[in-house]
Amino acid sequence: MKGVAGKILFVDLSSGAIRVEEIPDKVFRLFLGGWGLAAKLAWDLIPKGADPLGPENVVTMAPGLLTGTGIPTASKTAFSFRSPLTGALCRSMAGAWSGVALRKAGFDALVIRGKSEKPVVLMIEDGIARLEPAGDLWGLDTRATRRALLERYGEGIRTALIGPAGEKLSWIATIECDGRQAGRGGGGAVLGAKKLKAIVVKGTGEVPMADPQKVKELIRHWNEIIRKHPVTEADMKYGSGEFLDWMNRVSGTFPSRNWQWGYFKSAYERAKEGKIELDPYYWAPKYSKRNVACPFCTKPCGQLFVVEKGKYGPIEVDGPEYETLYSLGGAPEIAEIEAVAKANEICDLLGLDTISAGLTVAWAMEAVERGYLKPADLDGIDLRFGDAEAMLKVLERMGRREGKVGELLSDGSRAAAKKLGKGEEFAIHIKGMELPAYDIRGSKGVALAFAVAFRGGDHLTAGVYGTEYGGAWWKFEAVDRRSLRGKGFEVKLHEDLMALYDALGVCKFSRHIFFLEAFPEMVAAQTGLELTMAELLTVGERIYNLARAFNVREGLSRRDDHLPHRVMNEPIPEGPSAGDRVSYEELQKLLDDYYEARGWSREGIPLKARLVSLDLAEVAEAVGAKGV
Repeated sequence: MKGVAGKILFVDLSSGAIRVEEIPDKVFRLFLGGWGLAAKLAWDLIPKGADPLGPENVVTMAPGLLTGTGIPTASKTAFSFRSPLTGALCRSMAGAWSGVALRKAGFDALVIRGKSEKPVVLMIEDGIARLEPAGDLWGLDTRATRRALLERYGEGIRTALIGPAGEKLSWIATIECDGRQAGRGGGGAVLGAKKLKAIVVKGTGEVPMADPQKVKELIRHWNEIIRKHPVTEADMKYGSGEFLDWMNRVSGTFPSRNWQWGYFKSAYERAKEGKIELDPYYWAPKYSKRNVACPFCTKPCGQLFVVEKGKYGPIEVDGPEYETLYSLGGAPEIAEIEAVAKANEICDLLGLDTISAGLTVAWAMEAVERGYLKPADLDGIDLRFGDAEAMLKVLERMGRREGKVGELLSDGSRAAAKKLGKGEEFAIHIKGMELPAYDIRGSKGVALAFAVAFRGGDHLTAGVYGTEYGGAWWKFEAVDRRSLRGKGFEVKLHEDLMALYDALGVCKFSRHIFFLEAFPEMVAAQTGLELTMAELLTVGERIYNLARAFNVREGLSRRDDHLPHRVMNEPIPEGPSAGDRVSYEELQKLLDDYYEARGWSREGIPLKARLVSLDLAEVAEAVGAKGV
C-alpha cells in the first residue's frame, strides 16, 4: 500500500536478535497505523496472562498514519503494552519526534520483546538497528540521559527514554520523548524491566506519500483554517489550562483536595480579584517564555515555564498542563504556581506520570488526615494538604523508590491502599489508573466514559468531556451533563472517533477543527485509499473492540467498569455542581445503555457477531460472547 513503508522492526532483547518483517496491506486497510497498528500487534504478540514486567510483555511504538507528513497537529506516536498499573492493555500517546524519525528511518512500527541482562540502548539509523551498552546511563534523570545520548550519537537524533522511576519499576513511570511524555499506564516500568534505557532514532529518508502534491495542498488549507480559528489564540497564549477558571467557578467540576471538593475552594477563598495562581491567565504572562510545539503543530499549546531564581530554585519545564495543574495543584491543595511547576519538573526529570503521582500524594495526604499514616511511616515527612515542601520531598522519593514513602507510593494509589491495608475508599482510580481533572460526579457521560475506558480512568479514550461540559460538539447539541439519556451511544461514538484520531496520529486538541469530515481526503492523499467517513469510523470501532477483547482475554469484564467509592457515595459538597454524584444504580443503567450501543453482552463482552462484522473473526472465536 502507498503511504507506508510496509515494515516492522522487531527487537528481542533476550537474544539480541533484530529482524525486519513486512506488514500485509490488509492490516493497514483494517487498522491504518498508529494506535490501530499497535493494538493489532499487542493482540497478536502479547500472550494471555503475560507478566507486565516480564520478558513476554511486548512494547510497540507506532507513529500515526499521518505523523510526519506535515499535516498540522498530526504529531502523535502510540506506545502499547500490558500495563503494570492496571493489568489491562494500555495506549500511551506522545507528540514524539522519535516517531517521525522512525518513519523516516523506514519503519511503520517498532516491536520490543524479551529482557536484556544489562542496560542497553537501541540505536536505529536508516533501516539498520543495533543494541549498545548503557550502563553509564543507568541512574541518570531524563535530561541528563538526553544530553549523554547527544554526546554519544551527535546532533540529529530523536529519543524515547526512561528516568529513574522506570528503572525502579514504578508502575506510574513514563516514557520521555524529547520533552513530551507517553505518560500513562507505566510504560517506563515496562522498558525498565527490559533494561532498555533509551531508543535512539536517526532517520534521513522521507515519509512516503501516495500524492505528495495533494498533501502539500492540504497542509496549506488546514494551516490557514487553524490560523483563523477562534480557539487558536487562546491555546497558544494559555495552553491546555485555558478553561481552568471556568471549570472551577462556572461548572464546579475541578476536583480538589483528593476529590473532597468539586472546585479549588481554599484557593478561591483567598484569591485576589477572583484569580488563583493556577489559572494560566495569571501565570502564563509572567512565567511563559515561549511556546513548545509537538511535531508539525501550528497552534502549539505548550508553555515553557521558566523561573531563574525563586523559592524552589530554578525551574524550566514544559507546562504545567491542565491535568498537572489539577493533579499537583488542586488535588493536594497546592495553590502556589511555582510549587506546582517545580513538582511538574521533578516528575518529568524522574519519569513519573504527573496525574497518577499527584493523585497518589493526595491519597497519602488524606490517609494522614484520617490517622492512617504517621510521619514515621513517611520517612519523617509530615505530609499534609497544602504543604508544597512536603509534596516535593515525597515526589523525589517516589521517583527513586526510596525509603518507606517511596516503597509505599511508587506504584500508585490502589497499590498503596493495598499495601497499607486501608484507604481504598478514597483512592481515586478506575482499574488502578488515577483519574484526570474532571469531577465526573457532575457529568453522567464523562463518568460512563471513564468507567468503560479500556486503559483505566482516562479522559482521552473518549474525549467526551468537552461535549458534556460544553453542552455541544460536532453532531451533538443541547447535551445535558446531568441526564442519563443517550449516554451509551454518545460515549461509543466519541470512543470510535478518538480511536481513529490515534490511528492517524492527529492531536485530539484538533477535534473542534478537523472533525470526521476532514479525514477521507487526508487518508486518500496519504495512501491512495478512497475510504468514506463511515468506513473510517468503522476503523475506530474495530480498534476499540480489539482493545476491549484484549482485556476480556485477561479476565476483565463488567465488574471492572467501576467508579471510585467517593464518586458514587459522596456528592459534591458545594459550588455550582453541589449535590451531584453518580450512584451505583445510575452506573448500572449507563453500562446497560453503553453495552447495547456497542453490541456487547450484559457482562461487557463483545458479541461474536459484532466482532465478525468488524473483520475480527479470530478474535471472535477467542473471546466473543454468544448472542442471546
